[in-house]
Parts: sequence; C-alpha cells; structure tokens
Amino acid sequence: MAAASPKDSGIIAGINVTPLVDITLVLLIIFIVTAKIVVAPAVPLDLPHASQSEEMQVVFSVILPASGPTLVNGEAADDAGLKRLAEQAARGDKEIRAVINADGAVPHRRVIHTLDVLKTAGISRIAFGALPVEEGAP
Repeated sequence: MAAASPKDSGIIAGINVTPLVDITLVLLIIFIVTAKIVVAPAVPLDLPHASQSEEMQVVFSVILPASGPTLVNGEAADDAGLKRLAEQAARGDKEIRAVINADGAVPHRRVIHTLDVLKTAGISRIAFGALPVEEGAP
C-alpha cells in the first residue's frame, strides 16, 4: 500500500466518468426491458377485426381468454365474482359501460353467459372489443 504524501493533497484535476456511464447504461437497459413488458398485453387475445371500430374508454373490462379464467379489470374471477364486481360498479355509476374482449376461440355460449351475468348485475351498456381491419386483409 502506498501512503499519501503531502504533495498528493492538491485539487482533483479530473473526474472519472466511467462509473456514471456504467450506471446510466444499466438504467437504460432496465427502462428498455420494462417498456417491452408494459407494451405487451398480459393475456394474448385473438380479437376479431371490424371495419367500423372506434376507440372507447374502458370502464369495466371483461376479458375472456381461450384458456384460463375470466379476467375482470385484470383480475381472475368466476361467475359469482364477476356478478359481485359488476354490481359494485353499477352501484357506483349507473351509466357504466362494460367492454367484453373475447378471444376468437372462445365458445359463443361463454360470451352469451358473460353477457347475461353482466345484464343480471345491472349493467346494460355493453360493448365488444375488436381490432381495426388491416390493409389488404380479407
């Protein structure tokens, strides 16, 4: 080990920026990976395409994936849970709108059953999620 001599106690003339650059690059990588996770949908759905679709505010979201449980506002729920959450939402706002996003492989009876549960709970304004038609698609 070298001991500091009285001549070495002067002003620091240069700053080592290597650690700062390392930390900045690590943060950049973390932000890039996080952005990929945020953009990717949590449940992959094969939504139908519609030529006349419009953006709408999703107030009460119901997702019906091809496999797995029904998701209500991002949380898994059975029929009783769906009805309870829908009744709470309807009590909070009489003009609430439910949006059902059903995968293309979901049986029709499951979609109709979900629609019936929502109407029984008091939600009458119901929309179905769809993707816009891509150019050149049939």
